[in-house]
Amino acid sequence: MNSRPEAWLRQAESDLAMAQLARDHEYLAQACFFASQAAEKALKSALLECGIEPPHTHSLMELVRALESEGLGVTSLETLPLRALSRMAISSRYPLDATPPSELFDLGETDAAIRTASEVIQILKRLDQD
Repeated sequence: MNSRPEAWLRQAESDLAMAQLARDHEYLAQACFFASQAAEKALKSALLECGIEPPHTHSLMELVRALESEGLGVTSLETLPLRALSRMAISSRYPLDATPPSELFDLGETDAAIRTASEVIQILKRLDQD
């Protein structure tokens, strides 16, 4: 892996650690946001490794499709709840109605978001070793 994709992957891992820290202190919206960021940055690091400049998007499925178009096997990524994690990039930051994001997420959703982001990172690390 060259240095720029590696930097993106290290930042993804840092964001995942921040998600866990926020979750441990019951800042659930922030944990969900950082989990979505971790997955997004990991996917963008894989695109960079393929020589593709990542698109400006928070859609994790769009990033998976871009990897697929580069010939990478993405089946294991497609089985993850990436759409839900993508939605957290926005819903965890901005009130959409009278309820602030800090009141939208429970521990189950937060743990699922962190688990999904972790799985994305692990899958992409395995792809890089192949």
